[in-house]
Amino acid sequence: MAEFSSNLEIPFILPSQAQKHVTHNEALLVLDALVQLTISDEITAPPPSPQDGGWTFHRPLPGWRAWFAASETLAVFWENEWRPALPASPRFQRLGINADGDAANRLAVSSPASLFDHAGSGHQLKINKAAAGDTGSLLFQTGYTGHAELGLAGNNAFSIKVSDGATWKTALVIDEQGRHARPSQPAMRAYRTGTTASPTGGQQSGFTHFGLERGGFALGGSMPGGGNAVTVPAGGTYLACLQVTTTTSSGHAVALALNGTPAALRVTGPSGFSGTLSASAVMELAAGDLLSLHHTGTATIALGDGGTQLSLALL
Repeated sequence: MAEFSSNLEIPFILPSQAQKHVTHNEALLVLDALVQLTISDEITAPPPSPQDGGWTFHRPLPGWRAWFAASETLAVFWENEWRPALPASPRFQRLGINADGDAANRLAVSSPASLFDHAGSGHQLKINKAAAGDTGSLLFQTGYTGHAELGLAGNNAFSIKVSDGATWKTALVIDEQGRHARPSQPAMRAYRTGTTASPTGGQQSGFTHFGLERGGFALGGSMPGGGNAVTVPAGGTYLACLQVTTTTSSGHAVALALNGTPAALRVTGPSGFSGTLSASAVMELAAGDLLSLHHTGTATIALGDGGTQLSLALL
């Protein structure tokens, strides 16, 4: 029978051995020294004052782990040297903090908040993409469905987008020269195709085409004097501009009609006048409002883009 264990070299109690308690205590001392191993210092020779009158030497085996108190690192004994259990700059394929990382989300964090603090004076959070056509952005979700996104989405212009969960709309774009645009902000210029029209007094007319349409304007029901009413897509404060061009007039007025009722925005021309008159106003409109033109007096108005037209922009 062997006298010592093969790994920690703990002495065995042998048959017919006298003073078995001595062997047992030696084994406990070995366990006490090597289990939960902590190395307080690394020196080339034993200190001059041993414990219990002498030193006991234990040679580490491959795979032993020890805590080095001076450097506060965990090390593994391998190929006759102690090596850090973790590299100085560890690299992980996936990392989860209170969550599970996956192939797409290699870093996953589940937490009430996250803090990225400064080390010195400032701090930058960097999102880098490979090419201009790629996306580098922050995506905000509800129930893992995207509802807002900001960043470089498919180009190098900074954009802010929002979604109802199915369709995305771009709210703001800032290009590389610092110019900004609001692609979904309601704005339009509406006119009626043709050459001229002569609506009678008290009649309402509308529009057939948009010279500019952005943000969801649409053409609604037909008007007695021709054309269709414009349907407002979203409520808010609008800048409205009405331009009326006449070829003949016996005294006339053209007012913007809101849901069939003439509003304060109107253009008035004297008898015998021919040419272009315009007026503008800031007005509050609601989603679904219908806009048309209300005619008073007698005049022949010029049609087409650049003739008689209505322009609106949400402020």
